[in-house]
Amino acid sequence: MKTILITGASSGLGASLALSLAARGHRVWATMRNLEKQEALVLSAKKKNLSITIRQLDVENMESVTQCVADMIATEGRIDVLVNNAGAGFVRTTEQATEEEIRWVMDINFMGVVRCTKAVMPYMRVAKSGHIINISSIGGLVGQPFNEIYCAAKFAVEGYTEAMASYLETGFGIKFSVIEPAGIQSEFAKTVMSQLNSTGGIRQDDYLPLFQQYINRIQSRSSEEIARVYQSPEQVAEVVAGCIDTENPPLRLRTSPWADEFCRFKTAADPTGKLQQAAVIASLL
Repeated sequence: MKTILITGASSGLGASLALSLAARGHRVWATMRNLEKQEALVLSAKKKNLSITIRQLDVENMESVTQCVADMIATEGRIDVLVNNAGAGFVRTTEQATEEEIRWVMDINFMGVVRCTKAVMPYMRVAKSGHIINISSIGGLVGQPFNEIYCAAKFAVEGYTEAMASYLETGFGIKFSVIEPAGIQSEFAKTVMSQLNSTGGIRQDDYLPLFQQYINRIQSRSSEEIARVYQSPEQVAEVVAGCIDTENPPLRLRTSPWADEFCRFKTAADPTGKLQQAAVIASLL
């Protein structure tokens, strides 16, 4: 049994992962910024007769992060796994995005990962064990139209994870994994598009034809293609749970054959990222 902290667990992948890990016998702390959104997870856990601890944690606030981690250590005595799942999508051209919006995307998707990792590191370092899992995206490997700000944040997560893994696994036994799903059937995409529409959509006329082409391509996918591209939160959660339960987890892990195919030109030589990690260690440590 492992003690596991999950961020962004009010719905979608985070909630599904909390349920999956609890069902596997792990001690799960499911956290979320707004505890008013805990009802669905509470009901699901009760229905499945699962024990899950739910706590408030705002990844954009270091004090909130530190307090939650301290409470977990005081209660459980240790933290074995951190799953940095909290994040937000963002569809907007660089020209249209405000500096405030760009900072927000980077803060919640990247700095949130840094804050939570920073908070658990002292405990994992002393224990000389631990596993930090960062939920990225195929957008952290491959840039995509109108998603450049979001992709930049996920690219940052990927580089951060690689760099941390290059010395903390060897020096302190702390393992790192970055999870790279394609599409997930959740409220995530709906929230992104709702956010875009509420701020006037793609306003620059020059971009509209390309943006419409992008939207049409997504909306015209056949049912068979949709089934290959999009996974349910439960399907992705099982992949992440399997990574947690694996003795020697990969550094990189796509969650579907479609995601592997989409990223093949960047990952074919080293699908798990372990070869590059070994090369960095051999060269620099």
